[in-house]
Amino acid sequence: MAKKQEEGKNLQQYNDYDNNTQIFKKQSIKELIAPSGIDASNIDHLEIISNVKKYARSFFVSTLPRMCTFPELFRDMYFFGDINTSIYINPVQEAKSQSELNRVINELETERIVAADKGNINRESNLTQKRFEAEQLRDEIAAGFNKLYEASVISTIFAYSLDDLERLTKLLSTEMSKSLVGIKTAWAMQEDAFKSNLPLMEDKISKEHTFDRRSMSTVFPFTTSEVSHSTGIPLGFNKQTGTPILFDNFHSSLTNYNMVIFAKSGAGKSVTMKTLISRSSLLMGIESLALDAEGEYTIVAESLGGINVVLSPTSKTVINLFDIETETAKDEITGRERLVLNIENKVEDVTQSLLTMARGSTRSKDVNELTKQIIAEAVSEEYASLGITSDPNSLYEATNTFNKNDKLYRDKKKMPTIGSWYKRIQKKAAENTNDDYRFHYSYLIKVMKQYIREYNGQMAYFDGQSTFELLEGAPFINLDISQLEEKFARPLAQQILLTWIWEKFVKKNSEDRRRARKKRVIVDEAWMLLPYPEAVDFLNTMARRARKRNVSLAVVSQRFQDFYEKPEAQAVLTSSDTKLFLAQDKSEIQYLKEVFKLSEGEAGFLITCGKGEGLFKVGQETAILKITPTQKEFEFVETNLNKLVENRSKTDY
Repeated sequence: MAKKQEEGKNLQQYNDYDNNTQIFKKQSIKELIAPSGIDASNIDHLEIISNVKKYARSFFVSTLPRMCTFPELFRDMYFFGDINTSIYINPVQEAKSQSELNRVINELETERIVAADKGNINRESNLTQKRFEAEQLRDEIAAGFNKLYEASVISTIFAYSLDDLERLTKLLSTEMSKSLVGIKTAWAMQEDAFKSNLPLMEDKISKEHTFDRRSMSTVFPFTTSEVSHSTGIPLGFNKQTGTPILFDNFHSSLTNYNMVIFAKSGAGKSVTMKTLISRSSLLMGIESLALDAEGEYTIVAESLGGINVVLSPTSKTVINLFDIETETAKDEITGRERLVLNIENKVEDVTQSLLTMARGSTRSKDVNELTKQIIAEAVSEEYASLGITSDPNSLYEATNTFNKNDKLYRDKKKMPTIGSWYKRIQKKAAENTNDDYRFHYSYLIKVMKQYIREYNGQMAYFDGQSTFELLEGAPFINLDISQLEEKFARPLAQQILLTWIWEKFVKKNSEDRRRARKKRVIVDEAWMLLPYPEAVDFLNTMARRARKRNVSLAVVSQRFQDFYEKPEAQAVLTSSDTKLFLAQDKSEIQYLKEVFKLSEGEAGFLITCGKGEGLFKVGQETAILKITPTQKEFEFVETNLNKLVENRSKTDY
């Protein structure tokens, strides 16, 4: 009895073992790549049930144009967002193709004779041309110069909601119709079409078209992309073709003039930007201004004969965030250009900067809409107290000697300052009787004291009248903030300087449209701004407004992940037609792939590429770029300390 029990136990263990091994045996490729579950009960789409529910709809190509150009046939489909496309190609045997073509030729000739008998000259001519083409194709195949193929094209598009799926379906159909390609939903065949678009090498719907060798080549997306303009600066070389890349930041083919540069530390961001600045200045006359967070652009300004402005706790440089300038705008009624003073926008910009100051490095949650209202009212009252309104003439002192419109002979009014605003807050706090506002007045008086010169505040370099004006025509202006504290003072300076640059550098580009000056604003280490909502908001606004004033905003940063995780910062990316990705850290590459739809090959290249190499995307074109400064340029673009010491020792010798 005991022996039978032992045998039964061994048999059960064997069966358990066998069942466990069966689990591993069943792990086919199909099972490994399949999501958690797919609901195929709908006739026009699938529901993919995984961590996040997605919807999929499959299509097949139903009609093709008579003629097409490589590689334009399915380009819009290949680059249409979250989409997979499969093409099944089956060569047709020569004997079969000859037989089919002879049949087609006979049918065409019969139809031509009927058309001729009926006197239908146009149809007869059309059929004659088709017969000639069929005969020519038959002869080419017989001579071995051509070949026929049967091919079916299947695509599957994905979305996170049915509304998005419907919208993308209509958009894809519209885009493909531009190249005379017709697509149809695989109605009642969604499951088979979806399976056909998986890497299982099985076409389950067989919606085929006949191609010859030349037309078949147009479906392949493998091209060597060229990024080059007819004008511009030689930025570098295309590593795939060896041809130089001419880049014009202000070319008419670009929808906007902004650019973003992302790379890990040491990949060559600064060298690239310095090369771009210097060549643009000398060859195209572009005026550049840099917000220098690391003190790297000083030597560029010296080499180009530009201006260096250092902002630090010990410097006597003062930047007044209340500065305001006029700009040119078109009259909505007459269409004529006139000077305007947009005081409402300026009040909002100053309020946003003061809000960032009030929140401080701890980004205090005590600052809310009531705090913002108090700040905005005081800012508005500061301008009103000086008689500054939306009238451009209100910026100038009244005089009895000269005509009020004669700007050349009038003195500009002194602007409000943080100090005068702070005194107004103190006065309003003393007069306040509303308990809801008492805390916010008290908070502002305490935390804003550090920015006031009268109280020897440690961050008082923004309190007072501006100590300098930006000179028009300077090839390069460098605002060096590298000596400020990194955690809060530097990002704050970036935000305040951006608003000041907008008034003093960007707006002036709208005053004389006949000259069409080209300007560039570089925001180095832009990731520092991202923790501060008001700063991000202004950066986005600047990216959208820049093009109208013929200005390019260049955002340079190390950490793309910070932009990815902050949706409100992504407007800067969508407002930039030019993107340069140098060598990336492995931890960042996945985010770049998702946002910019990079291929596996492109992503792999960005992880392994050398210094000064990267992926250059201009509009819809992409190229592998290699940037190599000349020996003379290396004297002022090199940032590696060891090489700088080495170069100095050679010079001394």
